[in-house]
Amino acid sequence: MKTTRLLSLLALAAMFGFSSCQQEEADVTANEISPLTKAKISEMGFNTDNVQRTEGGYIVEGDIFFSDSDLQHSPETTALRVGEEEQYRTNNLVSVGTSRTINVAITTSLPSSYVTALDEAIRRFNAENLRLKFRRVSSGYNILLSKAPAGSSYLASAGFPSGGNPYNSIKVNSDYLGTNPGTNYLATILAHEIGHTIGFRHTDYMNRAYSCGGSYYNEGASTVGAVHIPGTPTGADPNSWMLACIGTGVNRYFNSNDRTALQYLYQ
Repeated sequence: MKTTRLLSLLALAAMFGFSSCQQEEADVTANEISPLTKAKISEMGFNTDNVQRTEGGYIVEGDIFFSDSDLQHSPETTALRVGEEEQYRTNNLVSVGTSRTINVAITTSLPSSYVTALDEAIRRFNAENLRLKFRRVSSGYNILLSKAPAGSSYLASAGFPSGGNPYNSIKVNSDYLGTNPGTNYLATILAHEIGHTIGFRHTDYMNRAYSCGGSYYNEGASTVGAVHIPGTPTGADPNSWMLACIGTGVNRYFNSNDRTALQYLYQ
């Protein structure tokens, strides 16, 4: 997200600011993003403005991670609804069955206050009485929270589910957030990233300017999936936990539309 000084939630570089393919990659510097990579990102339905290179891949839309191997797969095309401010999910979700518990661990590279915030994020999901539950563990995890690489220009990042499983990593920029950014603010950020790992896209994916400021853009049909969740609004939704940006220190619990989306997918 971002602050109204607007700090990307999840990131925002703006606020701090493969044989023939291999040759093209070799022609760009370590900090540049090649036209080929941007084309692959665009093909997946994501905006290519401010793409950031990071350890093992790329950050797009402020906080969504794609590995180099992710960009090599041919995306699956799905019919989409693209338009106003609504709740969106990806094509891939977490397989649940009658119930499923996702184990979440956090490394000691993050301050102890982050454990408290993670517990609060987990409590928020579990309070919704979904078939999908979360539990903090010290080993045997499905999702691991760890420190973002030094010099990262995003607040936190995560990827989308695959093979019926949640994305297994959330990176958190504790260098920027500090040792004690506030439990509810940090819990909001972590709950947002967990939302990505179980298949949620940004509520304002069709117009990030809604929560982040700047100029309007609608990314159009996406092959990774931007599928409208029935029952969520077709008008603006100013308090959704999956909005792309958030003011520093702001606390967002799930609003009624978020609950509708969570229940539709996982209850």
